[in-house]
Amino acid sequence: METTRHERRQVAAAGGAGLVLRRGERLRVIDEGGGQTGDLVAYSVDGLQRLSNGRTFDYAGRIHVSTGDLLWSDRSEPMLAIVADDAGRHDFLLAACSAEMYRLQYRHAGYHANCTDNLAAAVRELGLQPDPLPTPLNLFMRVDVADGGRLVFGPPSSRAGDAIVLRAEMDLVVALSSCPASTCNGGAPARPLAYEILHDDPPESHR
Repeated sequence: METTRHERRQVAAAGGAGLVLRRGERLRVIDEGGGQTGDLVAYSVDGLQRLSNGRTFDYAGRIHVSTGDLLWSDRSEPMLAIVADDAGRHDFLLAACSAEMYRLQYRHAGYHANCTDNLAAAVRELGLQPDPLPTPLNLFMRVDVADGGRLVFGPPSSRAGDAIVLRAEMDLVVALSSCPASTCNGGAPARPLAYEILHDDPPESHR
């Protein structure tokens, strides 16, 4: 009988985490408390390919992705497949928040925790150069396109315990961030996210 092994880990509120995901392994990202968004970027382990929202839009023919969709690299290779999705809505348009964004859009003086720094630090810790940082898959974030192309933020699509599961289509370095931007989190402060790497053990042999 085939079994699935996993260990749950946490992405700290407004923090980041990095991991290596081997081809065929699945990454499950969980919004344990509900209403928390997160950023995900992926690189091939050799650093030659990056997650691409543009290529994904090209091949999907739409800007919203969910169960059954592939996420493509900037070299037109499939990187991740969405195999399960409780929330059903994520953003793939907006760049990761940055210290400059908080200064320009929020008039925040001084340093502010941000997804760009979280993701870049996690990628560097795993031995790759993150720049240029790709546009992330903004997990659980709801962004609608209104008349005239205006972007409108809605409350995150996720409830407590909702998760998205992505299967690696190649060996990957993946970085996650728990977004600190209250605009993306329905006005709430950042909370932790959790993740699991799912491994399928082969059936036991019978003698």
